[in-house]
Amino acid sequence: MDAPDQDINLTSPNKGLPGNMTDVPVDTPASGDGVVVLSEAETEELRSELCKVEDEIATLRQVLVAKEKHASEIKRKLGLTPFTELKQNLSKSWQDVQASNAYKKTHATLSTAGSKTSSAISSVGSALSKTLGEIKSHPFSQSFRESPTFKSFEESVGNLKFFSSKT
Repeated sequence: MDAPDQDINLTSPNKGLPGNMTDVPVDTPASGDGVVVLSEAETEELRSELCKVEDEIATLRQVLVAKEKHASEIKRKLGLTPFTELKQNLSKSWQDVQASNAYKKTHATLSTAGSKTSSAISSVGSALSKTLGEIKSHPFSQSFRESPTFKSFEESVGNLKFFSSKT
């Protein structure tokens, strides 16, 4: 077990160092070619510390793998598959989007625009139907009404009126 005075902060540069090692300067003078000059005792102490740190890293990796495996097993027993987790995340995200002010404003704006568009199309269809009715009732329009162009136009307006009444 760790000594009571030993630093257990994983980000500390003194992690796991014996008390006499905490006084070793970090900035060791370098020779002209960039190689750090250390005494033989300092070199041995640092190599020993490096081995300890690498062993701790390996141990932590093993513990992490074991924990991940255990978590995976618990999820499997609970019936939580990656697919169900994805579905839950997507569902939660969609609920968050729907609860946002931007979504609510956009939804309201589009609903209003849809209603107004539907109303406008219905009005145009009604006006065209009325106009076609007037053309049909005009005594001089018999030959015009029998033309393929007029019949095609009349059918299109009828479809427009039919579809606008469905919305």
